[in-house]
Amino acid sequence: MDQQTGDHHASSQPTGDRGVTPQQTGPGEGGQQVTLSDRAVRRIARILSVEPVGTALRVSVEGGGCSGFQYKYDLVRDAPATDDVVLARDGATVLIDTMSLDYMGGSEIDFVDDLMGQSFQIRNPHAVAACGCGTSFSVA
Repeated sequence: MDQQTGDHHASSQPTGDRGVTPQQTGPGEGGQQVTLSDRAVRRIARILSVEPVGTALRVSVEGGGCSGFQYKYDLVRDAPATDDVVLARDGATVLIDTMSLDYMGGSEIDFVDDLMGQSFQIRNPHAVAACGCGTSFSVA
């Protein structure tokens, strides 16, 4: 499986309202929430549907990349840490650690499928610059 594109050949799961309820998110910078687009929920649920029960997508921020920070996507089977934020909806489960959440507050995790390819993209209001691939960013 390609973790960047999440390309699998399984049926997608139905989705509900856009984003997640506040009970399913945690505050990021300034108490802002992280949300999942409907497309991201469908793709994550599709990926997880062929993984062992209890698997989740961990999204984190690491130093590096061409713009200073980069997003990392991992499939994990570990139980969430006590300080993880858990986004769960319609078969999709995303874990974000609190340190990464500080850089992602107010962001939306989306899945894009266009002529340039398929990828998860994070629309981050705190990013002042980003690279062309969409996984590297810098903050002011």
